[in-house]
Amino acid sequence: MAPIPGSGLAKGLAVTLRTMTKKTVTAQYPNVQPELPPRSRGVIGLFEENCTVCMLCARECPDWCIYIDSHKETLPAAAPGGRERSRNVLDRFAIDFSLCMYCGICIEVCPFDALFWSPEFEYAETDIHELTHERDKLREWMWTVPAPPALDPAAEEPKEIAAARKTADKLAAAQEQAAQDQAAQAQAAQPQAAPEQAPRQEHAAGEPTAEQGQREEGATE
Repeated sequence: MAPIPGSGLAKGLAVTLRTMTKKTVTAQYPNVQPELPPRSRGVIGLFEENCTVCMLCARECPDWCIYIDSHKETLPAAAPGGRERSRNVLDRFAIDFSLCMYCGICIEVCPFDALFWSPEFEYAETDIHELTHERDKLREWMWTVPAPPALDPAAEEPKEIAAARKTADKLAAAQEQAAQDQAAQAQAAQPQAAPEQAPRQEHAAGEPTAEQGQREEGATE
């Protein structure tokens, strides 16, 4: 069926008329901050303690905007006769947000939860070089990362929490067992000390006191 002439114009005018009857709402930004969704992709924060310099984020980044430098340190053996260990030490971690397309691949591939999304978006600069945030700046963004949402009541307990609870239960059981052992040792030591004092008391009872000796001397005289 051929379209009716002028139907497109009528639809456009209908949208215009509906919009004209609505009350206009103006966002008073920057005086009023917008309410962003909890998973907004604003800026990336770095939790440096979790970074193992595995380079996965830098290799998977499609824009190659992550720069990582590191060096290796040799740790002495933990026990005599053990082998020395080497570990990677992070020297530089930077993200060039002038190249970043906010795809979030670096956050998804990080196996140690060292990168997080922050909803902060007010970090525009007049100099493009200032958009390269070094690890100190990335660490500051971590304070703006929102808390994770609560789990569904029917969901399984996270493995990290289960492992931490298991370790805490083992530690509490070990402390309780140690306290019971100490109490048992204290109870076992008390009966052994009583017989040692008993002969002394019997020996002291068999010996005549000074008053008894004076009475016996007066009786003989």
